[in-house]
Amino acid sequence: METLLMHEVKNTEQKKALNAWARGGYVGSIIAGTGFGKSRCGVLATSHIIDKRLADPLVVDEDIKALVLVPTTQLKEQFREEFIKWDKEYCLEFIEIMCYQSAYKLKNRHYDIVICDEVHLGLSLKYRKFFDNNKYKALLCMTATLPEEYEYNLKLQQIATINYTITLDKCVSLGLVSPYEIHCIPVKLTVHEQVEYNTINKKFVYWKYQLGNFDAFDEAKRILADSNASSSSKQAAAQFYACIRSRKKVVDFASEKISALQKLVTDNVGEKLLVFGGANDFTNQLAEANEPYSTVYHSGKTKKQRTKAIEDFKDGTKPVLCSTKALNQGFDVPDAGIGVICGLTSKSLSMVQRVGRLIRFQEDKIGKIYILYVKNSQEEKWLNSSVKNLKNVTYHGI
Repeated sequence: METLLMHEVKNTEQKKALNAWARGGYVGSIIAGTGFGKSRCGVLATSHIIDKRLADPLVVDEDIKALVLVPTTQLKEQFREEFIKWDKEYCLEFIEIMCYQSAYKLKNRHYDIVICDEVHLGLSLKYRKFFDNNKYKALLCMTATLPEEYEYNLKLQQIATINYTITLDKCVSLGLVSPYEIHCIPVKLTVHEQVEYNTINKKFVYWKYQLGNFDAFDEAKRILADSNASSSSKQAAAQFYACIRSRKKVVDFASEKISALQKLVTDNVGEKLLVFGGANDFTNQLAEANEPYSTVYHSGKTKKQRTKAIEDFKDGTKPVLCSTKALNQGFDVPDAGIGVICGLTSKSLSMVQRVGRLIRFQEDKIGKIYILYVKNSQEEKWLNSSVKNLKNVTYHGI
């Protein structure tokens, strides 16, 4: 529960962000860590524009149009609830809430304001068509951190200049979210897993040099998108990406991660653990290894199954919730204070979002995040990159 002081500090920072957005001509971005209250900023920005239109005697209600874009169906309902929570329910009459995967198909629409939540997920070549094919008088984009991909970052700054930035650790220092600890725990591959990893890695190195470019990832991406590229180049690019996927699968499915997770579950009986796996299959294995305490939430489950998983986790029936990246955004259980990351990615944004799931403010709470990674593998490089800008990180020995 928020304290009065915390509420005042949060209000002050949100006002700074929205004032900066207004000074930018009502077109811009707020980059703020989880717990800052970005959703409330979106609600207040929308109601401000709608109120201005309602006060204009020359404007009829039917002409007022607002759009909120989110990445998932779950977030559509959550954003609707935010308007009710902050006594702005009247705005819903003028608002359409859509997912990016639908909005990119829109053309020639005119909006008074567009709110883009988790905007880093709406900047792909396909989804960014929305910004090129429609018009809006006001635009507010929100995310926890800037996109790491250069082209995504460039596109964001083209459509919405950054008006306000606050880091996750700044939110901690202001008391907007709970403090956290990150514990990095290395695991070993079995002999068989290590042989498989080394074999794939040799192929990876071979195909990387076949691409003949300093940045093989960008080169492979370029080749696969080029209809005029030679068949040998396309083969090299395809094999390069196949090696990346295969190598990641070996470390994702490392058997020692399962036993390490079981120990963490046993050591934290009575606590709620949010577990992030890699692929759906491995996430299922993690859950099965920790029955009857665990449940699963990922895209391979039906909506009914996912809803039941969240309910069981929240009420404590199943205190271990295993997921993939499906809960990176918009999941809020303040009393879930322990996270275990078993599947790493190359994106530090994923780390910030996952940490954010565990540090929603609660009195006397310290969020604890355990990262299980395979030492001397690509995972170790991803780990170091992901936590380099975070504080309170401890590396444990084997």
